[in-house]
Amino acid sequence: MTKDESSITFLKYKNLSDMLKVILFSSQSALGLTPMLYHITHKGKEILFIETGALGGALVHYIVEKEKPSKKFIELRQLTGEHNFAEKIGNDTHSIYIPILELDSTSIQFPL
Repeated sequence: MTKDESSITFLKYKNLSDMLKVILFSSQSALGLTPMLYHITHKGKEILFIETGALGGALVHYIVEKEKPSKKFIELRQLTGEHNFAEKIGNDTHSIYIPILELDSTSIQFPL
């Protein structure tokens, strides 16, 4: 294991709603940063993940889904934490519209 690999902590979630709470919390923090949401097919598995962290190392939050996301965005309601997949950015001012970025490859080796 290289030094770079040992500085990554993986957090695997049981459901997408819990993982999206990380994005909701981050967007409401003092810095107001919203992590990017990525999708990749890795070793035949459909993985959605976000990366957070700072000086101590990276945190990779991920979930293995049964299917590839069928739409390009997730609408995340700020007040309730509920989410829906959406084809485009909507006009609900109480929602965050998170693009699902499709990756071709990554150097991250997910512990599957």
